[in-house]
Amino acid sequence: MSAVEDLGRRVGVARACRALGVTRSMIYRRRAARECPRSQQPRPKPPRALSIDERLAVLAVLSEERFCDLSPSAVWAILLDEERYLCSIRTMYRILAADAPVRERRNQLRHPAYKKPELLATGPNQVWSWDITKLKGPVKWSYFYLYVVIDIYSRRVVGWLLADRENGALAETLIAETCEKEQIARDQLTIHSDRGPPMISKKVALLLADLGVTKSHSRPYVSDDNPFSESQFKTLKYRPDFPARFGCIQDARAFCRGFFDWYNHEHRHSGLGLMTPDTVHYNRVEAVTATRSVALDTAYRAHPERFVRRPPTPPALPTEVWINPPAREVASQELAAPHDAALMAAP
Repeated sequence: MSAVEDLGRRVGVARACRALGVTRSMIYRRRAARECPRSQQPRPKPPRALSIDERLAVLAVLSEERFCDLSPSAVWAILLDEERYLCSIRTMYRILAADAPVRERRNQLRHPAYKKPELLATGPNQVWSWDITKLKGPVKWSYFYLYVVIDIYSRRVVGWLLADRENGALAETLIAETCEKEQIARDQLTIHSDRGPPMISKKVALLLADLGVTKSHSRPYVSDDNPFSESQFKTLKYRPDFPARFGCIQDARAFCRGFFDWYNHEHRHSGLGLMTPDTVHYNRVEAVTATRSVALDTAYRAHPERFVRRPPTPPALPTEVWINPPAREVASQELAAPHDAALMAAP
């Protein structure tokens, strides 16, 4: 029993609501919901609704042979031309939907319901993400294709390839060489990608099956399912020295070689506690954290007044990395309305 209702018994509901700053209607709604939940309350029938016999009559007319291939709107118009009115067009649709004969009569593609990929990495070489992006060539409509494989836990670019075309054979070569370089064992790795032609090619699928690597794909037209590759491409293309166009494929390769060397060895990644991808990938986190802790402790001992709340600590490294983490169950009290929270806190 809420505090308002307890107080209302002594001084009246109206005075209790004014004292605690809540509305009387909310108290009555909560009381009615406890006595008869909304799911158990019968829905009143509108006075203008068709009777059972009238609904059956409409369904019988719509099922007549001359109307079986016509839409409800066409049936409604024909009946009106015959000086007959049974119900509105929308009511015809509702009656048909309740009886379940309404369907799409055209022979068109129906997209299946794709399951959202949920991938977890708690260490390097557990989940990779790969994608292809275009780099502008020397003239309009000319492109070079950059294939990049990134480890989602360490953010390290474990493999890349630049070519003048996009196909499954090149992707097969890149993945095979990268798995060999990283010494990937069977059933160790999951590779995630979107649904581009090279990603879903038979060559890549057979290679992954031979290597014992699990494949995962994004849902169609959902770019958020491959966020790590997209973020890495943005870092590439927002570099100050990234050119508007590359003069030739050799220029593009030289730029990419320098960029990935910087990205893996020097780039302090915000998602890694400001450590470099190489530091995390090759398990040098403890040494770097210890060095940072010493520097912060020295600064704190020299000027403790500059750190108001607590002694400084190095940024923490995430213990797990997800692609589409599962939805967390939110406690019911966190979803309570502000007035409900005020009631719970009221004396």
